[in-house]
Amino acid sequence: MPTLPALRRDLDRAGYYPELVADVVDVAIADEPVVAHLVLPETTLDDVALRRHVTVMVLTASRLVVAHVDDLPADSEHPSASAAATTEAVPLSRVRSVGLTHVVSDPARYRPGRTRPSELTLAIGWGAVSQVDLEPAACDDPHCTADHGLTGSITGDDVAVRVSAAAEGADAVRAAVRFARQLSQATASAGRE
Repeated sequence: MPTLPALRRDLDRAGYYPELVADVVDVAIADEPVVAHLVLPETTLDDVALRRHVTVMVLTASRLVVAHVDDLPADSEHPSASAAATTEAVPLSRVRSVGLTHVVSDPARYRPGRTRPSELTLAIGWGAVSQVDLEPAACDDPHCTADHGLTGSITGDDVAVRVSAAAEGADAVRAAVRFARQLSQATASAGRE
């Protein structure tokens, strides 16, 4: 079972305000023992600046804690750069889905238990945030000009992270797979209680 020191070691390794991130995660886990964790730092470059972000997921016996910490650049209202740290604690019984997309290079040479994914996308839904995709509805008549309204779908969009061996390394992908397995097992158990 991972411990708080293992989580702290991964926060230090990520190097993105580890003291700040550790404090906000500590408040959110509220002294519950850590069962599993995943720390995913991300750096992006846009037209204006280099921006850093870290997502931390912590599994306890009863909850999934998700923390996001982002750079906030200086602006006219805030003369110095700052960081925003947001946490959410979700009871395991409320987690509706754990979706995994495994990308495997050269699938023709796949060997069970030996071939590792080159990337993994982990999507977790608990119904707090939904994304609505709308498009014009149509009928089968190619000459029809009537307005048929809209059609669309609502999908859960609570948290999704992508881990790539090319960007973060094979160890990061393995860590994401381990965390996803533990989360899937914990949510399955929570559903039976």
